[in-house]
Amino acid sequence: MPDIQIMPSILAADFGHLAEGCRRAVVAGADQIHVDVMDGVFVPNISFGPDVVKMSAASVKIPQNVHLMVACPQDHIQAFAAAGSDTILIHIEAKCDVPETLAAIRALGKRAGITLNPETPAQSVFECLDHRWVDEVLVMSVHPGFGGQKYLAYVEEKIAAIRRRAEWVDISIDGGIDNRTAGRAAAHGANLFVAGSYLFRQDDMAAALADLRQQAEENYCRHL
Repeated sequence: MPDIQIMPSILAADFGHLAEGCRRAVVAGADQIHVDVMDGVFVPNISFGPDVVKMSAASVKIPQNVHLMVACPQDHIQAFAAAGSDTILIHIEAKCDVPETLAAIRALGKRAGITLNPETPAQSVFECLDHRWVDEVLVMSVHPGFGGQKYLAYVEEKIAAIRRRAEWVDISIDGGIDNRTAGRAAAHGANLFVAGSYLFRQDDMAAALADLRQQAEENYCRHL
């Protein structure tokens, strides 16, 4: 079984105290910090830039998992790599040469990941898997660009298709992850869980994070 990891998304933290939010996540038991980068083009909103990754990397000693929701990721990977990213995820729907961009991420010494939107079929990333161009596949279970959305259960079959294609790959899930949906996503093959609003609104983040981990571990691949 691949590692089950919980990655709090600092998009849901208090923007006035982001470093404190990162440290709170670590104290609660987070495995990685997830940083959502939005350019106002690929998605409507604008969020974080490389300096936020640099701040997070300086504040905590766990990996920085950076999701580029940007139209042209090839123009930004060097800056985000230099800022302290450990994993850089681009979208299959982005305007770039996907194999070339993934190779460039790895050439910078980072883990490379591919993301697909809810409506994008699992088959769109099969070439990436077959050639092992990626270390992680991020399945969006909401439409990217906004926090706090409801989990889209129909992506679960897509998770399962990716897991059947590549037992070795890390599959992350992002969008509406809470103590109900983490187990469902895990049952279809997800092993990395991005949780933002659910975790940061908890009085006891450590207990909530431990519960997510338990739900994922108990249900992993149950429906495959």
